[in-house]
Amino acid sequence: MCQGGANMVRDSASQVNTGRSTVYTKGGVVASISPLAASAGLGVLADGGNAFDSAVAVAATEAVTVPSGCGLGGEPFVIMYEAKTGRVFGMNGSGKAPLAANRDYFVRQGLDKMPLDGPIAAAIPGEVHGWAAILDRLGTMPLARLLQPAIGYAEDGYAVSAKSATGFEILNSKLNQFPDSAAIFTKNGASFRAGDVLVQKNLGRTLRRVADGGVDEFYRGETAREMVRAIRAGGGLYTEAEFAAHETTWYEPPISTTYRGHTVYETAPPSQGHLILQMLNILEDFDLAGMGFYSAESVHAMLEAKSLAFADRNRYMGDPDFIANPLDELISKPFADQRRKLIDPISTTVHEPGPLAAPIPGDDNTSYFCVVDKDGNAASFIHSLSMGFGGGFVAGTTGVLLNNRVGRGFSLVDGHPNVIEGGKRTMHTLNAYMVFKDDKPWLVGGTPGGDRQIPWNVQVISNVIDHGMDAQQAVEAPRWVSTPGSDPASLDDPLLVELDPGMSVIDVEKLRAKGHKVNVKSALGQGGSAKLIEIDFESGVKTAGSDPRSDGHAATV
Repeated sequence: MCQGGANMVRDSASQVNTGRSTVYTKGGVVASISPLAASAGLGVLADGGNAFDSAVAVAATEAVTVPSGCGLGGEPFVIMYEAKTGRVFGMNGSGKAPLAANRDYFVRQGLDKMPLDGPIAAAIPGEVHGWAAILDRLGTMPLARLLQPAIGYAEDGYAVSAKSATGFEILNSKLNQFPDSAAIFTKNGASFRAGDVLVQKNLGRTLRRVADGGVDEFYRGETAREMVRAIRAGGGLYTEAEFAAHETTWYEPPISTTYRGHTVYETAPPSQGHLILQMLNILEDFDLAGMGFYSAESVHAMLEAKSLAFADRNRYMGDPDFIANPLDELISKPFADQRRKLIDPISTTVHEPGPLAAPIPGDDNTSYFCVVDKDGNAASFIHSLSMGFGGGFVAGTTGVLLNNRVGRGFSLVDGHPNVIEGGKRTMHTLNAYMVFKDDKPWLVGGTPGGDRQIPWNVQVISNVIDHGMDAQQAVEAPRWVSTPGSDPASLDDPLLVELDPGMSVIDVEKLRAKGHKVNVKSALGQGGSAKLIEIDFESGVKTAGSDPRSDGHAATV
């Protein structure tokens, strides 16, 4: 089942006509959902900063200008490449559940699923600690300098885009649940519209305190004290000591596999990035190029690979500090060989978790961006509040909108590997990747989208490797998504496949004949914001693509 020939690859790429042009540069490039954040990152590169400095400036500006997706109250996961040493790092900035939280606490309240709104649903924010950790290890500029664009947009305001305004409208009732949130993110209870100016004075003051006092201000200073006060007043369980104890986790190298001769790096648990590696391992023995881009046969193979990988994730994976994850086995080639045998090319199957060699003891709203500088340093950066505007809860006078990752991610099923426990980190949908060719980064990419990140990222990688697409074609091409995945709220939902327009009527009917329930959208789907940078280390040219399903662009300096 080897990869198809060069003619088939060229034919597949020619099927995708893009609405945006691929961006080319020999200098640095930033691809962000926020044009303002992309400009902030480019300004850092123009002033002599490296990709890691730029990434912090982009992240901070997105934290102000993409409030539904990310913020100071969120969590980051990052893959980074340092050109001068050739080292590849992974970083996990996720926060822990309150020490006082456990399954019984919620069950006694009559709950069978975790609450999604308010401070009880939040994990400790890891965003600011992650920025400082990146700069301490890899940066060249001070945090105070890099926060200036974000401070300006918070204090002076920025104009809401049409696509962002849709989020404000849809989630207006969530924001109106809490007075501190409604005061900032609604107009006297009404939703912001395109062209309205959103000012966040309290957030601006918090950013200034962090600029002056550094990471300690956010986790041990006035800001931390006010966040904890507001959390506890709203029914949350955190203490100041828990905020002070938060740490960012680094690992080197990130987890990886190979796909058709390329090394693919991903974020490690509690990120579910391992699912991409497992899917690619399963798919490597299918002739996806020969099957043709967006054909019933190729999509069926991918759907079945996704189903197998998620079955294993839901059965076996949790916070590695609490349970022994069988990670090495799940991302191994022999395990993929075992799982691949279960795929029937004629019909779909509800897949159960695979048997392991040894037993184990005892949208979504997110933002993704990538940066590559002129020297080849690279950052693949994803950060999130979990659901849109997180739990909808602003922590008092700080202006910090808290995530709802604890509510979204944990299970209340007794004995589940992802059941809530005090001090535990939930498994995360967030993941970011880099693909290496000849020991150097070649593709730097990712997308928001909850569980949809996994199949979307796999499709973008396959679009380049199997179908010969350039960066813009790869992220703009039609793609599929299926449910359920890992979200506890929808695990029992019936299987459903949603297709972007672009598959032939004949192939849609072929998919249905294989047993898939299929919906075909009338336009490119919402929720994805894939970004991709391709690097040619011989010429120094970077090419970049940005998803038209969202705001933003790829910009160069």
